[in-house]
Amino acid sequence: MSREHPKIVLAHWDGMELVRPADIERINTVGTLLNSEPIAAWADAPDELLAEADVVLGHWGCPPLDAALLDRMPNLALFTYAAGTVKGCVSDELWARDIRVTSGSDANAEPVAEFTLAAILFANKDVFWRRDQQRDLSAADDEVAATAPVGNYDKTIGLVSASLVGRRVIELLHPFPRLPITLYDPFVSDAEATALGVRKVELDELCATCDILSIHAPLLPETVGMIGSEQLSALRDGATVINTARGPIIDHDALTAELESGRLRAVLDVTDPEPLPVDHPLRRLPNVYLTPHLAGSQGTEITRMIEWATDEIGRWSAGEPARNEVTRERLDRMA
Repeated sequence: MSREHPKIVLAHWDGMELVRPADIERINTVGTLLNSEPIAAWADAPDELLAEADVVLGHWGCPPLDAALLDRMPNLALFTYAAGTVKGCVSDELWARDIRVTSGSDANAEPVAEFTLAAILFANKDVFWRRDQQRDLSAADDEVAATAPVGNYDKTIGLVSASLVGRRVIELLHPFPRLPITLYDPFVSDAEATALGVRKVELDELCATCDILSIHAPLLPETVGMIGSEQLSALRDGATVINTARGPIIDHDALTAELESGRLRAVLDVTDPEPLPVDHPLRRLPNVYLTPHLAGSQGTEITRMIEWATDEIGRWSAGEPARNEVTRERLDRMA
């Protein structure tokens, strides 16, 4: 194993151009890339190639690194993932063999937070719903809008979870001091909430007092359905629900009922199921703005994740701490 100029194997879905020529050049500044085509299945990779590798640089579709694979990679010391969740790729064997695991989830959080900020500002200004009225000048006024004053002033933004995305949303909202933030996160202390510049409250109070409810919790067994009929019914008339996290965190039957009543609005980048059936009510309701899970890294934003993964290789080579290390203990609380 060479820390000075490690040998790197690239693994991700076949047929997806996730790593561009400029990215390859960047990777080769911190090591030597052994394969020009990404590995989509370890069974297809030659033993001699895997035996050389010090680092696996994974991306979307990276096959799992289990014990059988690690037996074929005796020199592996770093798995750096250029995207978000590593849960589909890792096994306990990585930590048992003292292999460092890092994630590009910080980099992927950035566009999600930017999308969320835009959704908050547009929802408060009634942009989504007025767009439809401009398309159909005969359309009636939005009854939901009449119950919620328009504007980005003195509106409370309720965030569920100070996750990577949630924390970045808090930072992006700092230039808007008249958009106070309330936070529900049982893992954040009162002192930490104060340092973040938010007011920590329980979930029911958050829902009852916010104008925007934005979901940023990881999908875990205990978060499935955490936003249900009780929480949704507590929202003020005219409030907007934003979900850029995972669909199952919201009870979609309860959400659909509230939206069909016309009392709430929603900006949904994720749904349950995903995608929604073509005849699902949420596809046709005027107070629902749907996007197809695009808040995360797209197009040019993918390069940011490659840059972060490459930086992690450089940090490991230099004997420096990782920027975003995934430990076995952290894994259970991560998205």
